[in-house]
Amino acid sequence: MYLFSFMFLIVFVLVSVGFFTLLERSVLGYIQFRKGPNKIGFMGILQPFSDGMKLFMKEQFFPLNSNYLIYMVCPVLSLVQSLFFWLLFPLYVNSLEFDLGLLFFLCCSSLGVYGLMICGWSSNSVYSMLGCIRSVSQAISYEVSLSLILLCFFLLVDSYSFISFEYLQSMVWLLSFMLPMFFCWLSCCMAESNRTPFDFSEGESELVSGFNVEYGGGGFALLFISEYSSIIFLCLVMTVIFLGCGLNSLFFYMKIILMCFFFIWVRATLPRYRYDKLMGLAWKCYLPFSLNFMIFIVLIKVLCIYHFFL
Repeated sequence: MYLFSFMFLIVFVLVSVGFFTLLERSVLGYIQFRKGPNKIGFMGILQPFSDGMKLFMKEQFFPLNSNYLIYMVCPVLSLVQSLFFWLLFPLYVNSLEFDLGLLFFLCCSSLGVYGLMICGWSSNSVYSMLGCIRSVSQAISYEVSLSLILLCFFLLVDSYSFISFEYLQSMVWLLSFMLPMFFCWLSCCMAESNRTPFDFSEGESELVSGFNVEYGGGGFALLFISEYSSIIFLCLVMTVIFLGCGLNSLFFYMKIILMCFFFIWVRATLPRYRYDKLMGLAWKCYLPFSLNFMIFIVLIKVLCIYHFFL
């Protein structure tokens, strides 16, 4: 039953990635005053399937200078790493119950750096290597702030399980009194998933396509799916932590779609950051802020325990 439920979950994640790309292309079309995908099927509804078929049916090519085995294996590893996140989906039945879900999430997110690094290195291309170096340094920098922000909320809940947030937010959302942390978390998630305005691993204007410039066809499709499934899961975590975790309500899934739409909206609106400003934002702004917030949460916990025992 576990295997069946996980296969069911993977199929729905892949389908949701396809329709997320359709939503992104349609929203970008509306914002930029042009037609989006509207030819294949009714209002372009079959566009994700035609894109997937086109990518996987294209001829696979290999750069002569590439490290062949690693070049081939790397997209599969990136996809598996992004799908590991979805084991944490907080279902009630037929799923693994993670009492230490936070630690599993941090382990899986830290493994994503290796996919970027190996993809850029195995191609033996200057552009791929530049994109790989920039994306690895960016991901490592923002992962520190992301982990500290997460740790603050799990200290508040006094548990490492994501399902605990449903009990905590039954009356009020954490967003209502932690709005600055929400914006910090949102921008850290954008930097972690290499999205605009922090898309330095895929800076088209100077690096063509960044670390995946030598990939085409099926390899590019696997990297694309892994990136977008990670974005959807980060939107899920954002909804669980800040916007109330009512898993049995349709409103919960509408909030996830709203967060995904926000990622697309930011992509269509904001220009790319300068790289030195990006790293300065991570180390001089978000890191001190998250450290101070963690000290504040620990102080509140100590005062509550002291008051309880008095």
